[in-house]
Amino acid sequence: MSIPKIHEGEYRFCLILWENEPVSAGELARLCAEKLGWKRTTTYTVIKRLGERGVLRNENGEVTSIVSKNDAQSYEIDELVEKRFEGSLPAFFAAFTKKQSLSASELDELQAMIDSMRRGERDE
Repeated sequence: MSIPKIHEGEYRFCLILWENEPVSAGELARLCAEKLGWKRTTTYTVIKRLGERGVLRNENGEVTSIVSKNDAQSYEIDELVEKRFEGSLPAFFAAFTKKQSLSASELDELQAMIDSMRRGERDE
């Protein structure tokens, strides 16, 4: 499945959707006003735009996602690594950890992921 590009403002909208779905368009407009400061018309425009691009579904005023949060994040990371780090995940990780310290539990979690990948397991 090809993941459509989700721009920054749309992504913040999607975070609200993913947290509350299925949700009525009216309730989504209320949440976006509260959390993003959007007008109702802005929310409905974004719902329409993301529906046309295949990110979400709006059926009878009930909004649900088609693209999951995990899929959207994976797509963005893949794109970032490809564009900025010539497809090298180790180069991305080296740049990330140069300014970011990781706790012992985060290092353990990363090690568990690496071990799982070496065993051929995939977290889907």
